[in-house]
Amino acid sequence: MIKGSVATAALAFSQFPLAAFGFSQPEATGTLVPFLDRLPATPNRPMIQWGQLTQWMTPEEDFFAVSHYGAAKVDMAQWHLEITGLVKKPKIFSLEEIKSRRRKEIIATLECSGNGSSPTFMGAVGNTRWTGTPLGPLLRECGLKKAGIEVVFFGADEKTEKIKDHDYLQNFARSLSVEDALQDRILLAYEMDGKPLPPGHGFPLRLIVPGWYGVAWVKWLKRIEVQDRRFMGRFMARDYVTIRGEERPDCTVWRETSVTRMNVKSVVARVVRRPDGTVRITGAAWTDGTPLKHVELKIDDGPWLTAQLDRKQQAKYAWTFWTYDWKDSKSGEHSLVSRATDVNGTIQPAADDPSIKLKKTYYEANQQYPRRIQL
Repeated sequence: MIKGSVATAALAFSQFPLAAFGFSQPEATGTLVPFLDRLPATPNRPMIQWGQLTQWMTPEEDFFAVSHYGAAKVDMAQWHLEITGLVKKPKIFSLEEIKSRRRKEIIATLECSGNGSSPTFMGAVGNTRWTGTPLGPLLRECGLKKAGIEVVFFGADEKTEKIKDHDYLQNFARSLSVEDALQDRILLAYEMDGKPLPPGHGFPLRLIVPGWYGVAWVKWLKRIEVQDRRFMGRFMARDYVTIRGEERPDCTVWRETSVTRMNVKSVVARVVRRPDGTVRITGAAWTDGTPLKHVELKIDDGPWLTAQLDRKQQAKYAWTFWTYDWKDSKSGEHSLVSRATDVNGTIQPAADDPSIKLKKTYYEANQQYPRRIQL
């Protein structure tokens, strides 16, 4: 569940003015209204620390990092990127050769697909500028064969896996369809926030897949292979899958899908009572790159109210901050919940929505999360 996915955010946002989060108007002085439903703090690990966030882009020290086989230690004297498989001209590139190619920057929010799945895993999301070169031109230069349908990305991190009662040394790997891999937004990145990738974030090269969950952003990239069939490695077919049930009159239909594109999501981040009595409620929302139509806020059992989206600092694949000024608040306990809707009409679901009511895996936790306050 997303329950508590920004519990730390709610309290910590109060330490900085609204302008620091991208809003055009500076926030007047006010008093923080703490949430009643505080959850345990995130354990000591790189995670977003909302109370220390002073800019739209997440500082490196607060940017989460997840590895499945441990962080790879890359020997640059031996490192190169290989493009092979169903290509007419297999090639090997050095880092210098990759850096000499067309440079492209993209601001994108990266979220772990398990973010918000438990009270102790609540800050695995961040936003920053990634710099590299588009993958598509390299694939085209290698000459994609017609039979190729899938592009597989292998990291340098590895581990022995038991498959069908036998042990096999496996590299972490994920795949994209050829169509997806050729899109100009897919980058081979060597910089994060204007600096070389840190070791924990994939140095010297990582895949950037804006709009997809972090598991697709393969780190310590060393080989790209074009295949003529679907890739079914552990992290595509056996792990990082979402199981959902659909209730029908006579049975429940279960579906298992691979974790890929990010779901529309929003959070209530903090509440401040201003000197004039207005209660300002702020939060954040993000999607897979589909533009947001609006973010709405429900107070208690009232109607959905339209929040104001910040348009000053914005990018297609980056998060958007929102605010709502509650001018006629009453004393007592209240509940607050937000929901985001994209331009295609996809609405962030409530926990009891049929689309996620029977979701049995903790990935893709994007349900609405109510917060409680006392005024």
